Amino acid sequence: MELLRSNLARVRIPEPTNRIYKHECCISFDTPKSEGGLFVDMNTFLAFGRDYVGWNYEKTGNPVYLHIKQTKKTIAEDRPSKRPTLLAIGIDGGFDNSDPQYEESYEIVILPDYVALPFPSVELPEKVRLAVDATLMAEAAERKEQVASWTADKKLVSKYAMDLQQLDNGVVVPPMGWKCAKCDKTENLWLNLTDGSILCGRRNWDGTGGNDHAIDHYKEAGYPLAVKLGTITADLEGADVFSYPEDESVLDPLLGQHLAHFGIDFSSLQKTEMTTAERELDQNINYDWNRIQETGQDVEPLFGPGYTGLVNLGNSCYLAATMQVVFSMRPFCSRYYVEQSLKAAFSVAPADPTVDLNMQLTKLAHGLLSGKYSVPVLEDDDKSSAPSSLKQEGIRPRMFKSVIAASHPEFSTMRQQDALEFFLHFIDQVDRMNIGNPNFDPSRSFKFGIEERLQCPSGKVAYNGRKDYILSLNIPLEKAVNKRELADFQKLKAERAAEGKEVSSDEIVRPRVPLKDCLDCFSAPEEVHDFYSTALKARTTAIKTAGLTSFPDYLVLHMRKFVMEEGWVPKKLDVYVDVPDIIDISNMRSNGLQPREELLPETAAGDGEESPKLLADEVIVAQLVSMGFNYLHCQKAAINTSNCGVEEAMNWLLAHMNDPDIDSPISQDVQTPHIDRSKIDTLVSFGFEEELACRALKASGGNVEQAAEWIFSNPSASAASDMDVTTSGGAAVDTLLPDGGGRYRLLGLVSHIGTSTHCGHYVAHILKDGRWVIFNDEKVGISKNPPLDMGYLYFFERLES
Repeated sequence: MELLRSNLARVRIPEPTNRIYKHECCISFDTPKSEGGLFVDMNTFLAFGRDYVGWNYEKTGNPVYLHIKQTKKTIAEDRPSKRPTLLAIGIDGGFDNSDPQYEESYEIVILPDYVALPFPSVELPEKVRLAVDATLMAEAAERKEQVASWTADKKLVSKYAMDLQQLDNGVVVPPMGWKCAKCDKTENLWLNLTDGSILCGRRNWDGTGGNDHAIDHYKEAGYPLAVKLGTITADLEGADVFSYPEDESVLDPLLGQHLAHFGIDFSSLQKTEMTTAERELDQNINYDWNRIQETGQDVEPLFGPGYTGLVNLGNSCYLAATMQVVFSMRPFCSRYYVEQSLKAAFSVAPADPTVDLNMQLTKLAHGLLSGKYSVPVLEDDDKSSAPSSLKQEGIRPRMFKSVIAASHPEFSTMRQQDALEFFLHFIDQVDRMNIGNPNFDPSRSFKFGIEERLQCPSGKVAYNGRKDYILSLNIPLEKAVNKRELADFQKLKAERAAEGKEVSSDEIVRPRVPLKDCLDCFSAPEEVHDFYSTALKARTTAIKTAGLTSFPDYLVLHMRKFVMEEGWVPKKLDVYVDVPDIIDISNMRSNGLQPREELLPETAAGDGEESPKLLADEVIVAQLVSMGFNYLHCQKAAINTSNCGVEEAMNWLLAHMNDPDIDSPISQDVQTPHIDRSKIDTLVSFGFEEELACRALKASGGNVEQAAEWIFSNPSASAASDMDVTTSGGAAVDTLLPDGGGRYRLLGLVSHIGTSTHCGHYVAHILKDGRWVIFNDEKVGISKNPPLDMGYLYFFERLES
């Protein structure tokens, strides 16, 4: 007790603004549940596991700690497994994510000799009692994240519902016997709430569903709301109401009144059809969910180094799947595990290691690769020792998610995100962290050069170069190799439709496209219309081809499964891509300006030539669209930021989403955004460099305040980005880029379940130790049938010649 009293000056009573860590060690994944418990520094309120608290004492000299130990309660439960009815985790009707209950015990520990004093105790000094009570009562900084829905946001009330026009045309809808007014469809029928017409729904990609008569009727008449017949019951909130102009399922608070207008008594109706959300759930569970997660197969669990699962924090599967693949690659394993110990990273970390990316990457690497947290644990209700009954608890990447998302407005939320966007953001952050030290930068293993060649009818050429981390590929459905099977399936479907039936999920035939055709599409010549030729001094059609100026150590292929249909409606392609174990892209190398080629002349200032109009960079637009943004909005964002990059365009888009003219067509006379000199001078007067001020104004559409915010939110923006587009006379050799042969072996893939990048689930499959392994959040096991043809991101490792 005297030892404690002599160290009271090192004990602080936490203020409401203090961040208090008491659920997880800041440099490892130890928790109060771990064998040694958790030690909370009563001066900094950082938490440390038993093996690491001594390091903190050596670094800070803080001797007084609150030791928290949790012991699992024994609870006898016998709950039958229930089929989920909602695409959600941890809520009634969703996928079970219940955690066991624990009881906590506390004591005061004084280092370096680990002298322990019981808590609570009236003998403790009042300051210590107050400090511990405040610590235990405070909300933990790493508190358990709120479990988020698997699906997109909840349905909102339609803005057309309250003032919906209903025609007095005498239409009375019978309680049964419905049929499409324009075809013989008797299922998937929609009642238009304005005129009472009953028409069939949209045609699915495989021909199932309807014949588009309901959507065609909206295009002709403009009547906005329709309700799906067969989903109307006494519980009107369960009815499937769709708003065509809003292009989403909505709520209609006056649905009962709107139905009564057509003589419908909803109180006696029975449900006979699935809602669109239920159909999506059913399709996911029966197809995507089963195939990608290998449901129904006896998956043998794996444990040990490199086989540690990542617990889903609610909607963090995009992060888990991506990071599992990243840390299966040599550069990241070497940099953050083999070459850097936890103690070394902690010694150079700032006072708060939870906000240091280097520390948290090292923590994640050691958590995944050491095997310390990948040990078998029996299910609570399973006392057998059968291998299939074993599982692991995995680790929760809360601190890593917090630090990697700190500079991103979307990843800091609990919403589902696009794995591609996260991978690019992660690699960018690692690259920025290693500026000036490229030899230790593992992100450069993914970087490569892309060169586009433009040739106008004059025969002269221009070359545009950029660097990237991923190769984004279109999927040419017309190259499907199973066209005969697809035709037979169409016949079968038509026969079933004539009988009033639908084909079963196991009878559906999907297009199957070879990866080689996707790669060929990238390099294939394409026409660029409205191209301004400085040789002809006129607009014309140019031919564009593309190639790679270097081949990275690790090649990441992004399959563009999310496309825009007519009317800018997002759609996910339901397609198989045949991906071989080994690919050769040697033929995709670009060789730059050839001896007999002549470059297009540069535009001379003030010579009276037409100023070329700025067109949106389709690569930037495609990446933004894949994030769920409107196509037109993405084009405007790219143009107004002078095609600087995805991040700049997204920042502009987020700042201008509510502009009154955001949905207006793009002007045919759009030029490169003019930057007011006075605005540049204003930012320069704040102490910013002129070049940085220009970039910021371009990225913010000329708004000074937003430009200043852009600079502060992009602290590394002053460094020249080598990802920017450059123009050259040929393939410039960048000695910082890795290069080698064009043969690659498939290392891993990330697959997506769901219809949008902003909902659903991600799963990783990785080739480890000569076998395929499935990483599905905290579940890790041998993959018997990896879905190699269903990947969203493919990761290849270059083969040395």
